Amino acid sequence: MKTSIATVSISGEFPEKLAAIAAAGFDGVEIFENDFLAFDGSPADVGRMVRDHGLEITLFQPFRDFEGMPEPLRSRTFDRAERKFDIMQQLGTDLVLVCSNVSPASLGGIDRATADFHELGDRAAKRGLRVGYEALAWGRHINDHRDAWEIVRRADHPNIGLILDSFHTLSRKIDVGSIRSIPKDKIFIVQMADAPLIEMDLLYWSRHFRNMPGEGDLPVREFTEAIAATGYDGYLSLEIFNDQFRGGSPKTIAADGHRSLVYLGDQVRRNPDASTLTVPEMPDRADVKGIGFVEFSADEKDSENLAAILKTLGFRKTAVHRSKKVAIFEQGKIRLLLNTDEKGFANASFAVHGTSAYAVALIVDDAGAAYARAIALGAEPFEQLVSQGEVQIPAIRGVGGGLIYFLDEKGNLGRFAEIDFTPASEDADIAAAHLAHIDHVAQTVAYDEMLTWLLFYTSIFEADKTPMVDIIDPSGVVRSQVVENKSGSLRLTLNGAENRRTLAGHFIAERFGSAIQHLAFHTEDIFATVAALRKNGFEPLPISPNYYGDIEARFGLDPALTERLKADNILYDRDDQGEYFQIYSTTFGEGFFFEIVQRSGYRGYGAANAIFRIAALKKALRPEGLPRL
Repeated sequence: MKTSIATVSISGEFPEKLAAIAAAGFDGVEIFENDFLAFDGSPADVGRMVRDHGLEITLFQPFRDFEGMPEPLRSRTFDRAERKFDIMQQLGTDLVLVCSNVSPASLGGIDRATADFHELGDRAAKRGLRVGYEALAWGRHINDHRDAWEIVRRADHPNIGLILDSFHTLSRKIDVGSIRSIPKDKIFIVQMADAPLIEMDLLYWSRHFRNMPGEGDLPVREFTEAIAATGYDGYLSLEIFNDQFRGGSPKTIAADGHRSLVYLGDQVRRNPDASTLTVPEMPDRADVKGIGFVEFSADEKDSENLAAILKTLGFRKTAVHRSKKVAIFEQGKIRLLLNTDEKGFANASFAVHGTSAYAVALIVDDAGAAYARAIALGAEPFEQLVSQGEVQIPAIRGVGGGLIYFLDEKGNLGRFAEIDFTPASEDADIAAAHLAHIDHVAQTVAYDEMLTWLLFYTSIFEADKTPMVDIIDPSGVVRSQVVENKSGSLRLTLNGAENRRTLAGHFIAERFGSAIQHLAFHTEDIFATVAALRKNGFEPLPISPNYYGDIEARFGLDPALTERLKADNILYDRDDQGEYFQIYSTTFGEGFFFEIVQRSGYRGYGAANAIFRIAALKKALRPEGLPRL
């Protein structure tokens, strides 16, 4: 499978775009005309730059308002075409995109368009060039690839072919099965784009909300399977118009784009009826069985404070590392590592971000296979030296430059705690709080990173994303989506902050980057847990008493239950699957906190309670600008 991307898909000056596209691993690039026109170099200069980056110019585009024009406009369109051909030959590309006419002057008519394209094919043939015709979803007369194919078929010219674009087909809900009968040699290039499902004008939707395959809601896999069924073996090329991407990092957006095409190709490869795409094999998406540990970086002072909080939550210090300043705190199936070592990545993370949950280990069936898939999809590998006899755990870089470790039950990976740590026997007087496992990990990211990390997680792991939910903060809105698997053993909430006045935005700004902002622990009995927490001296987040009168009326709660919730600062929610109880710690550091939940069939994450929780948490924050204590 050969991959390409249009220069319009990413931000930056033309040389910056090319560098990002090449670094991401693409084979080719579509030159969008406006990018060429804004560049000072000649067409020959552009061609050399592209080839110096090891890329091929797959397409020059767009050529607009060509077919079906009355005279004298018709003659003028052919003059414009000849000028395009001049530029193409200097660029060193042989294919131009002609999109269906949107001009009010166009006359329409299949026969008229056929004649125009046949003549254009003759002119292109004299120069050794090809012309691809694309049906715009909002074309004045041609807005369906089936009609565009009929024109190409009737033109019956070897230099005239079809360009298929997933957005134009899928946005109009055209049956992708109609693609399967098109001869593969008449499909000159395939452009790919996804999009969220939004009811709006097609042109506006296309120009502002396209995203990478797998980041939206359109059935791009089914579209690509239909393409593959024709035997097509040419370029899959991204053409993305997105306001967010136009202001994003060229390097990041290009990497996302390449990952999206590799993941898409892997999905299609697994369908035996559509396996003609030549895609390198990679392991299956990793099935996450649970969270092996979460690791914190801290200095000695913060470590003492954090350890004290963990003890009030019922965690006991059970082991210490043989060669590093790392301690394990455990309860139920929850394992938390506290790293105060003065060298290595944890120390570097602390120097930049302060005390933080910088690493998470995921338990999978095969750690090596999960790691291999992640690397095949462009994840950045991580490795640091370990002492002789200690376990090297495969790892990649994740959100905010933190780490994701892969564990399995095979060999030393399943015994790393026994091998690398020695038992500790402290904290016998701590009351167990009945915390069973990690319910979910909440990561706060800049909003413009949301699509990046959603694609990252869903392409590597056997998990799906939920619809976006608006989390109301007293100072703004935070966009939230969840990546979760069917069993619930992997639940990652991604909260996208758009301004620093929100709690999420404050967290990112004050710790210099995205990261885990809170951990939620599961209990089977929230009231038994609260009783144990009280014995340990835990300080819950105070919730406004006004909240409880509202939920009593809204859910028809027994007043006795309401009073019990109020006395213990427990929040409550309910859906058609069950009930949800939540209690929070106050904030630690720059806005990190812990949550304890009792989930009884409930599928959500307490979004309705977020505004009350956030308001309470913000009262406990250190005012901006004041030094850390």
